[in-house]
Amino acid sequence: MNKPKMATEKGIPSNSRVVMLLGQLERMSGEAMVREVETARQVTAKILHIIQTQEKSGKEVMSKGSSGMEVILSSLENSRDVQTTLNIMYILSELLTVGRGRRVGVFVSKGGTGILFQILITTSKESPPSEELMLQLHSLLAKVGPKDRKFGVKARLSGALNVTVNLMKQNLQNTKLLLPCLQVLRVYSTNSVNAIYLGKNGVVELMFKITAPYSKKNTSLLKVALDALGALLKSKTNARRAVDGGHVPVLLSLYLDWHRNDTRHRHMLIRKGLLVCLRNITNIKIGRKAFIEADGMRILYNSSTECLPVRTLDPLINTSSLIMRKCFPKNRLPLPTIKSAFHYQLPHVPAAGPVAQLYSQPPGVDDVVDESDNEETEADTEIDSENEEDEKDQGTANDDIETDLNKLHPKKNPGRPFEELRVYERFFLELSEDFQGYNFVSSKNASSTSSSSFSSSSASTQSSRPIIVPTAQALSPKHVPVPSSQEDCNHQTKRPHTLLSPCAPTPTPPAPLTPLELDAIHLTKDQERKEKAHIPSPDAHTPLSPTTGPPSPEMIEQELAHVLQCVSLEQEEVTNEGEGGKGVKQDGSPVNATRHIQSPLLLGGIAARRVGGGGSNWGSDCGSEGAEDEGGEGAVLEVPDTALLLPLHDPDLYVEMVKGTRSVPQYAEVAYPDYFGHVAPTFREPLVERVYGVQRSKIFQDIERLIHPNDILDKVVYDLDIPSCPVIEDSGESLKFNSQFESGNLRKAVQVRKYEYDLVLNSDINSNHYHQWFYFEVSGMRVGTTYRFNIINSEKSNSQFNYGMQVLMYSVQEAISGKPRWVRTGTDICYYKNHFARSSIAAGGQKGKSYYTLTFSTSFSHKDDVCYFAYHFPYTYSTLKMHLSKLEALRTPQIYLRQDVLCETLGGNSCPLLTITAMPESNSNDYICQFRNRPLIFLSARVHPGETNASWVMKGTLEFLMGTSPFAASLRESYIFKIVPMLNPDGVVNGSHRCSLSGEDLNRQWQNPNPELHPTIYHTKSLLQYLAHIQRAPLVFCDYHGHSRKKNVFMYGCSVKETVWQSNISATSSDLQEDLAYRALPKILSQIAPAFSMASCSFVVERSKESTARVVVWREIGVQRSYTMESTLCGCDQGKYKGLQIGTRELEEMGAQFCVALLRLKRLTGLRNHQHLLDLESDIIGTQSKVASSSPTTYVMEEDEPSFLEAIDYSAESNDEDVEAESEHGGEVQVNPDRLEQLSDSETNHRD
Repeated sequence: MNKPKMATEKGIPSNSRVVMLLGQLERMSGEAMVREVETARQVTAKILHIIQTQEKSGKEVMSKGSSGMEVILSSLENSRDVQTTLNIMYILSELLTVGRGRRVGVFVSKGGTGILFQILITTSKESPPSEELMLQLHSLLAKVGPKDRKFGVKARLSGALNVTVNLMKQNLQNTKLLLPCLQVLRVYSTNSVNAIYLGKNGVVELMFKITAPYSKKNTSLLKVALDALGALLKSKTNARRAVDGGHVPVLLSLYLDWHRNDTRHRHMLIRKGLLVCLRNITNIKIGRKAFIEADGMRILYNSSTECLPVRTLDPLINTSSLIMRKCFPKNRLPLPTIKSAFHYQLPHVPAAGPVAQLYSQPPGVDDVVDESDNEETEADTEIDSENEEDEKDQGTANDDIETDLNKLHPKKNPGRPFEELRVYERFFLELSEDFQGYNFVSSKNASSTSSSSFSSSSASTQSSRPIIVPTAQALSPKHVPVPSSQEDCNHQTKRPHTLLSPCAPTPTPPAPLTPLELDAIHLTKDQERKEKAHIPSPDAHTPLSPTTGPPSPEMIEQELAHVLQCVSLEQEEVTNEGEGGKGVKQDGSPVNATRHIQSPLLLGGIAARRVGGGGSNWGSDCGSEGAEDEGGEGAVLEVPDTALLLPLHDPDLYVEMVKGTRSVPQYAEVAYPDYFGHVAPTFREPLVERVYGVQRSKIFQDIERLIHPNDILDKVVYDLDIPSCPVIEDSGESLKFNSQFESGNLRKAVQVRKYEYDLVLNSDINSNHYHQWFYFEVSGMRVGTTYRFNIINSEKSNSQFNYGMQVLMYSVQEAISGKPRWVRTGTDICYYKNHFARSSIAAGGQKGKSYYTLTFSTSFSHKDDVCYFAYHFPYTYSTLKMHLSKLEALRTPQIYLRQDVLCETLGGNSCPLLTITAMPESNSNDYICQFRNRPLIFLSARVHPGETNASWVMKGTLEFLMGTSPFAASLRESYIFKIVPMLNPDGVVNGSHRCSLSGEDLNRQWQNPNPELHPTIYHTKSLLQYLAHIQRAPLVFCDYHGHSRKKNVFMYGCSVKETVWQSNISATSSDLQEDLAYRALPKILSQIAPAFSMASCSFVVERSKESTARVVVWREIGVQRSYTMESTLCGCDQGKYKGLQIGTRELEEMGAQFCVALLRLKRLTGLRNHQHLLDLESDIIGTQSKVASSSPTTYVMEEDEPSFLEAIDYSAESNDEDVEAESEHGGEVQVNPDRLEQLSDSETNHRD
């Protein structure tokens, strides 16, 4: 026998039997196959036998370099003999069954699929066609189909679709042949064009014939048939065909039969297949309608409930849940309009944009929900993509990277002529100050140079607006005197007050209160008792600094215990001595450092009384009657003086500041936590582990509302859209809510079950969305009862509430007992898509965008408590003014501190500007010269009102800068700090989440701010432009933010090189020349600040961020170190604080560490030591190589969370995090262990 020409691989003997036979087969190609039929049969039979009996022979045929597959395919193509063809097909079947992935790939690449289709067509023309051949052909096609990307197209073009369909129609009872046909059909149907074609040819009806009625025979065939049907029904035309054919009830009854009969759960895949068919049908509107009409909600709800105890049935429960949620009729939010409940008329409306659309809306338009329910839902609701306002049109994250090199290179462009900018000279007196005539030895009060009267001016009283301070409600109704005046709701201001008679006692410094009724309370600072108790006065306290460290938990606990041991709330006789009347404490019980809250409060010149209204459990809300006079029995509320624990907090001063704060709703109340202050807890608060199945159980409870509507109360208990009387009167069976105080946000509360409430948040003013920030008060609770709260109009498609974050709660009773603090609370927390829909107006023209629910449960520990809930630690504008006023008192002769009013906001609030540096040692030329030539650091914060953590970080920075530590002194001597601590006071005051009163995101206005609509941005940018003009651009610019979707604290900066690296644009080496100094500050922070994560930092410039502060200051002012520093709202997943939720202590620590990092930066730049720049270069290269291997878009990481056991479908997951791929984990530094971790996280698409 001649040696075969067939190529063989090295290492395999060329005389191998199978190789020799293949060589023989090769020589018979063409006509020889037809002539020598018997030989061909024998050779192919021998090859088959060898491959079946010798495993290695298959490897020989399929080995690299072997031409075995070509020979086999060539023979198959040329064979005209059925038996030979069958033999070859058996050979292929054997070869492709083992290690089929690679082998099938080889088969497809050699054109095997086309040959099979060719034989299929040829065989079908024979009469009758060989059943065995058809069986083998379809078996092989089923194997190779999934691996051939063009399988569907090849099948359609070759005419194979019809062959398979006709074969099925003729062999419905022949299960042996039907099974491989169905397997091939399943693959055909994945091609959408094929699916439509097959549907037209009656295949959908054919599949229903095969799948029904219920029978346990041929379950494997049924499983494949359902898979094929599911694939066909992805086509909307086929789904309509199924609905029109009345198949939805059939599928439901079939599912129910399988559910009832499959008691051992052996046929879960069949049940899942039926659900997939239903899922695909309900993607269209008529499918959802048919599902509801067939009682699908009840059927799936009941069957899913029965499946709950069996964990392995979770796929069925999840798919059922998905179908039910999709079919749940889209409801409108229970609101008259989605625009804010508060109206503020703009001086002029922008020409274009969302605000212009809002104003151009014709009156009477119902903007809550679209009447035209869109015909189709998103094709697959499980992977609902994020649709953030920043990136409406962005495809992938990579599309957003700036690729225009001209835009990437910073061009100093002051933008305005210097003549216009000269007016800003007055904000930079330190640059021309000569200190002649200044006595450097004089007392502290001389150390201020031209301090503006910011604090006092801002506290100027607004005419006749009483401020109500909530009082700690702790008396039972029967003991509380209520004045005998009755006012109707309509005659009261925004919040119900009752005017007291003129003979009421008048405390002279107007004093504040806490939730209980104001007429019955006395407020005096008990100085004598304070002295007796030897408690140091607030003036003796110095601000905490990282060097001295915070007081230890033990110290704080002891001090609290000492101050609060005798705090009590009790009734007492009040002797009324006319104007000078004072409350006399009976029995002189030893109360240390207490405030006696005396009533009435004459704030704004009018005695104000709080009647019920959410803050108390008694008294009617809208007009009340009482039998006693003001001078009757009263109560004294004794609460600790927080100045002992919070050196920068003074409740009386806070109320003074509130009087000068202007809000659109004209708030006349003070929330207890803001009045009384927050002492960070000494215990750590870990991230909460998600309970398995929690989201599903919440969703099922929501679905129950549709199935059992009679169980739903649907009772409105609070509604800001009824301005005269937002608190609805009731019999005491419901909780009472209130949000009418500074930074408050809650628009409506609806009691849906006895202990469950739906809460609706208010939009930002002049906007119809941005619902995230909340801050409201709850009272009237029962002790030990678990309440469920659902915030139903959130807009983001995911939240850190799914990953361990809790809401914050402040209990008034806890505060009175010595724990005035916000604590993380809530169980069964989850965040998921709900059945309320946004109108197309709210969704920017898109229809049917769903809202999301944040749900949490909590119980209350105290009777007659008043509790507050917030998204994050509140920090109001009045709090800032109070802190700035107290900081002024910390000034020493060595500190240069100046407070200016940068501008007034739209709402009439002042925007403070601080200048902090060190006084020169003397007025000699050298010292003055050094003083004037210090580099500038420019800091800003709180451009987004809902990112309250930014203010806590800023508080840490300010306290450090005003501190007495050597670090602080050295820092002041090194730099001049210009600080705008709150860029958006109006948004903060009015409880907005993202916008100012103009209805716009101020951090998208930096390119071209309008002096009227965006005054704080316009003037802050002008300050920077002025500095650029006089060649004094800041060394560092940093804007403090909060991040709602990421953990840790991190920075965004600007780099041409790193941006080019992330995009595929070509650039010359000269384009990429860049000083690496921009990486130094974040690198230092990663080494010294435990909450800071270098891995989360990004220095890429995106198009969607080109009008943010960071990019504009980098590009136009020429500040290379221009950053956004993002702090998480949630917690940390690295470093010392790993696994913990962030608190104010960690946030303030971060602000202080930022200062320490600036000091290190000074040393680095001062030493002119370039070694650290080389380190930074290697950092970047390291990052680049890691990133390249891990993801296509270096700066966008996959979701930074591990997946749960329970998949968060329901579009609670989105992979659009603006997270940079892991790069480097900076070394950790030893920082005071008593400080808790700090985190960072900002809007996914709103990183700046």
